[in-house]
Amino acid sequence: MSNITAVVEPSVIKIFILTTLSFILAISWTPLLTNFLSRFRMGKQIRDEASAPIFSKLHQKKSGTPTMGGLLVWVTALALAMFFSGINNLFPESSLGKLDFLTREQTRLPLGVLVASAIVGFIDDYFNIRKIGPKGGGLMMRYRLAIYAIIAIVAAWWFYFKLEWSQIHIPFMGDIEIGWWYIPIFIFIIVATSFSVNEADGLDGLAGGTLLASFAAFGGIAFAQQKYELAAFCGVISGALLAFLWFNIYPAKFFMGDTGAMSLGTTLGVVAMLTNSVLLLPIIGLPFVLESGSVIIQTISKKFFKKKVFLSTPVHHHYEALGWHESSITMRMWVIAIVSAVVGLIIALVDKGLK
Repeated sequence: MSNITAVVEPSVIKIFILTTLSFILAISWTPLLTNFLSRFRMGKQIRDEASAPIFSKLHQKKSGTPTMGGLLVWVTALALAMFFSGINNLFPESSLGKLDFLTREQTRLPLGVLVASAIVGFIDDYFNIRKIGPKGGGLMMRYRLAIYAIIAIVAAWWFYFKLEWSQIHIPFMGDIEIGWWYIPIFIFIIVATSFSVNEADGLDGLAGGTLLASFAAFGGIAFAQQKYELAAFCGVISGALLAFLWFNIYPAKFFMGDTGAMSLGTTLGVVAMLTNSVLLLPIIGLPFVLESGSVIIQTISKKFFKKKVFLSTPVHHHYEALGWHESSITMRMWVIAIVSAVVGLIIALVDKGLK
């Protein structure tokens, strides 16, 4: 027991320090980011009234608000990872070197996926701002999903062939060997999660708050599994998201954009796979299920039954159309996110205790 305590206590301190540093760093360089976004006119383009009449009516006042705010999260995470990794390589015995959380087994892949998908999202945001692409709205969803599918394929290959993962854990039942089926399931999870988080990025503070709850929960799961570096990575993401929310809550100073929503959604899926708790993802990320589920239901109903189930989708726009204030919708989604994240964490901890 004393040996475990000797490892756990420094790890807890390390995670808290990194989370706090991430928040401070992100807050500190926000003025630079906002100046950059404003100077180069990186303003959000609201869809025209013909293609999305309800959405356009509700959000036209936000047209021109800077987007690409997701840079605040992934650049901060990348900077901290590179800085402490460099310090550890140069001065391995130093106190700062001990804050290094970049390892091959736990964090290189999620960090790589975060940056790769963020760059794709950045390009899509830029196209949207400059009105490049079909109807001036950036990359079409099918192309975005195709690109993220490629990223997911690379990550799936790494898991299956490099890490030799071929099992899915079912809570209270154990690990189930699925062989090569692990690859298509992995790809589906990553693409579905990135799509779902992107759908949630529609109101001030909505995606940031729900992502914060999810990453915190998976950080807790990683810690319980003694994957302390992965838990630290989730802590760094959480700290940066908290700083992002400081400026993104209503009325938002800037939006997350695809460079944040799609990349963080993709990374969340990878973290769920790394902790082998992917079946808890729909519980922990319940708001994302509700958001993407409403879009799927609406699409199917319109295609096959020629009628709408919701006034507008994703579902947060439906409640806006009903007259709910934006902040009320966001706060209630945060409540759902916190409760569902805690429920998922409880299931994971009880399941681990039964092993």
